[in-house]
Order: sequence, then C-alpha cells, then structure tokens
Amino acid sequence: MPSIKKLIIPVAGYGTRFLPATKAQPKEMLPVVDKPIVQYVVENAVAAGIEDIILVTGSGKRAVEDHFGYNYELQNFLRKAGKDEMRKEVKAIADMANFVYIRQKGPYGNGTPVLCAKHLIGDEPFAVLWGDEFFHTEGDTHLKQLIDVYDKHKGSVLTAYEVDLEGTKKYGIIDGKEIEESIYQVDSIVEKPGPEQAPSQLASLGGFILTPDIFEMLEKTKLGKGGELWLTDAIFQLSKKQKIYAKKVAGTYYDTGSKIGYLKANVEMALRRDDLKEEFTQYLKELDI
Repeated sequence: MPSIKKLIIPVAGYGTRFLPATKAQPKEMLPVVDKPIVQYVVENAVAAGIEDIILVTGSGKRAVEDHFGYNYELQNFLRKAGKDEMRKEVKAIADMANFVYIRQKGPYGNGTPVLCAKHLIGDEPFAVLWGDEFFHTEGDTHLKQLIDVYDKHKGSVLTAYEVDLEGTKKYGIIDGKEIEESIYQVDSIVEKPGPEQAPSQLASLGGFILTPDIFEMLEKTKLGKGGELWLTDAIFQLSKKQKIYAKKVAGTYYDTGSKIGYLKANVEMALRRDDLKEEFTQYLKELDI
C-alpha cells in the first residue's frame, strides 16, 4: 500500500495570464498537444501510487470536473461510431483515481485550498501539486521522487529544481544543506533573492508532501503578500517544529502557467511523441523565422 494516498490539486485560480483564452475555460484545461495540463499532473500522481485526488475548484471550473467524469453519452457515441479504442481512452481517464471535488472558501492564496481539504485528509500525510505545471521524467515521476524521501525521513518534503542565475530572480530559493545526494534539509526559503544574495541555485517549486501538522500552521498563519494565505508561510512556521526536506527532482519542469512555458511544453512534448516527432521536426527545420 502506498504511504501517500491522497493528493490535493488547487484549480480555483482565474488564469489571468492567459486571458482571453481562460475567460470561459479553466487554464488547467488548456491542451498540451492533445491532453489538458491537469491530466498530465494526475497521470504523474497516479503513477506514484496516489488513489484519491481532491480537486479544489472555484467558479467556472466545471470543465475540470467533467473531464474526469465518465461522460456516458460520449462513450455511447464513440461505441456506435466504431471508435472503441478512443472510447476506452476516454473511460480510462475517469478510472485513474477516486476524484473528489470541493469548492474553495476563504481568502485568496495557495494555502487556502489546502486548508479547505482538511476534513478529507484527516491525520495522514498527503501530497499537493499545482494544476498548471508538471514535470516530464524518464524514471520515477516527480511525485514518486518526493514520496521516496518522505518514506525515508518521515518529514514534509518540498520540490527543489536547479535554475540558472536569472532564475534566482523569479523563484524562492532554498537555503539548506545536502544530507544525501539530491536531498536537502531546508533551513529557509529566500524569496527571489537574485544572484548576489541567493544562498543556492535551488528553486522551490510546486509539489509537496506534507504532514497533517500543516493545517494547524495554516490556521494560525497571518495573511501575507497581497492579503493572501500563502502555503510557504505556513511551511516556514512548520519548519520551526520539525525538519523539512527538499528533493532535487530529476526531470524537465514545465511552468505551463506562463505563456512561454506553455509554448515550450507543447513543442517538447510533441517532439517526444512517436506519432508526431518526425513530421513536426521536419516542419520546425523548414521554418524561416
């Protein structure tokens, strides 16, 4: 039985960076090649042993719920049209895990959806992934790599990813010491310090294994920047009581919440597809830009 069985995916944001595309469509449902972003997140989690997926939604997110439902009308249409392989693919999406949907209540911020799911988590450790970013890995998935660290050290685990000097201006940077290869004990996270002040080049990205102690911290954490409840603020408070770890993830990170990250994900994921690689590569070579 997997040690971490439950995953929270917050999907309540407005997706303003992708307006007008996200005016009537959740940003998490934007396709990377032919699958929505959030499906990549779910597939990677299921491959790590996750059984229950809690999607914390907001207004206008019905499409996310529909995507992970069975849609019997579509299945019947595909069956009658002689497209049974496609029907099986559609059904398999709903079969991947137990999906639970709750509405976000409370102040804006990425700590709120985690707190909203408290009653569904109980007293067990759990995972959190954002719905608009994912890793492509050749071996263990992003989440499996975090779970392995939790299984060994029994403490909350953050995602670490090596960035260039410019990246130290864009991300929170981890200050800590390496205790094993690619595993760090975290002292603090310095928010966007820049090259001169950065304690390392390890960015703290989305993706967490958290113990249920985080809920007490979230309940006590004051609203931070922008009047929002920030998960990292609660993790900082938690670090005063227990050890926090970070895993330097092996893989390629795609921030599909940004336009350039989204475009890169589409190009690179297409080039990894056997059915698209040859023709798409030829097209890119022929571009005269």
